[in-house]
Amino acid sequence: MKEALIDPTEIVQVVTSWTENPNPQASPKYLPVYTPIENSARVAEVVPQGSQFEVAAPLFWTSCADDVVADQWYYDTATQQIIVVPPPAPYPGTTGTQTV
Repeated sequence: MKEALIDPTEIVQVVTSWTENPNPQASPKYLPVYTPIENSARVAEVVPQGSQFEVAAPLFWTSCADDVVADQWYYDTATQQIIVVPPPAPYPGTTGTQTV
């Protein structure tokens, strides 16, 4: 078991789509569209159980599974569960194969 440091002041966001860059000469060609995850709070750090340190409110510690990784999981404030952050939407034009 591990302990996760939760920051309820930071809402977690995920890339849900892409929009074309308004400047056609600019790079990158597409810009990410971020959508906040409802009832989310950032998992800021994960440490072995017993290694927690003092934190100021509103930060707090909660127990979590051994596979939880900071910033790849979030704390759901409604259900009080730690959930993996969904993967980002695929970048436009990518098919999962590489052209050489």
